[in-house]
Formats: sequence, C-alpha cells, structure tokens
Amino acid sequence: MKYGGVSKIYLILRKGKWDIPTYLGDGSRFGLHFTYLIMGLPFGVPYTLDQAYPFIKENIVVLGFPDIVFDCNDGFQKLLKKIKSCNCDIVLGLFLSDQPEKADLVEFDNKRKVRKIVRETKHTRLKYTWGIAAWTPLFTNYLHEKLSNFDTTSFNEKEMFISDMINFAIQDGLQVNAVHVSENPFIDIGTPEGLAKASGRIMRFSNR
Repeated sequence: MKYGGVSKIYLILRKGKWDIPTYLGDGSRFGLHFTYLIMGLPFGVPYTLDQAYPFIKENIVVLGFPDIVFDCNDGFQKLLKKIKSCNCDIVLGLFLSDQPEKADLVEFDNKRKVRKIVRETKHTRLKYTWGIAAWTPLFTNYLHEKLSNFDTTSFNEKEMFISDMINFAIQDGLQVNAVHVSENPFIDIGTPEGLAKASGRIMRFSNR
C-alpha cells in the first residue's frame, strides 16, 4: 500500500485483538499512519469495512486482507493507476487461482470489464480470483447505503461477503474492471497449509 502512495491505513479489528496494535504501533516505523477501529456488526467483511465509512467516504480506498501474501510490491500501484485512468468505480486485482473450487473467481471480458464474481464452484473454466481491490467514493457510499437498507433475514448465507456486494453493485450499474497483479497464486496464511507454504518460501529466500 505504501508503494501505491497510500498514507493512511485503517486496521479494523475484532475486540480483544490488542496484540496487533501492540506489534504494529502507530505505523511510523513504516512511514505510514495507522488508525485502529473496532468491528461492529458481525455479519462479515462488508459490515467490517463500513466501520470506516465516516473517515473514508470522500476518498479513493484500497482493500487488502491481512492473511493474504503475494509476490509483488506494485499490486496497489496497478490498481490505483487503473482507477485514475478509466471510467470505473471498482478495480479488482487478479491472481491466478490454484484452487478454483474454493475461490471467488472473476468473470471478465477482453477489455477486463468484470461481469460477475462466481463463488466457490467446482465446474468452471474461469482461472482468476481477486485478492486486492480499489474503489471510488461511489462504491463506498453505495456499500454504506446498501447495508443500511439491507434485510439480513432475506439473505441465505450465514455470512455476507464483499464479493456479494460487488455483484450487487454490478447489477445496479456500477462499473467494475480488473487488472492482473500476478500469474502466481497468492497465499492465504489464514490456513495451516498456507502458513506452512509461506513460512517455507520465506525460509528459502532467507537462505539464499
């Protein structure tokens, strides 16, 4: 995010995760400003993101998940360059998926305009998932309004995902594009297998 020109980062935590700000501090050792917010409604990532709404509603936003590791430093640069140069509201950063049956796969045309996000399907020819994103204030406000008026009792899933909200935005006419970040899959260190893979990669790099 720093390489992309981001100066202020909001970390949204579940109550009790005080080890994270203890370790990261105020961001000054990274040349950044960190602000910490506490999660509110426990209905998934969209509600978590909306906790930052009063502070980000007029800004371009980039999203990164703390348990996703990828192999290039210019991912957010690519997204911000795209969102500033095209008439789009959301830009998704694409990665080749090594487990398409467990991933949110992105369907897009030859101009990288996103048609929809397909969640966890066994039968598909789609190859790319998304791992990072950027968007304009239009989507920030869309998300806030959608959640404010959303009837959670009519939603069949146990947890709402940000991919669901992006699909709703596409249906409602927002423009969503994609850029390739890496042909290598990202690693999800939120799983034991992913953590072991990332640790092994770091060890190999350290021993060079």
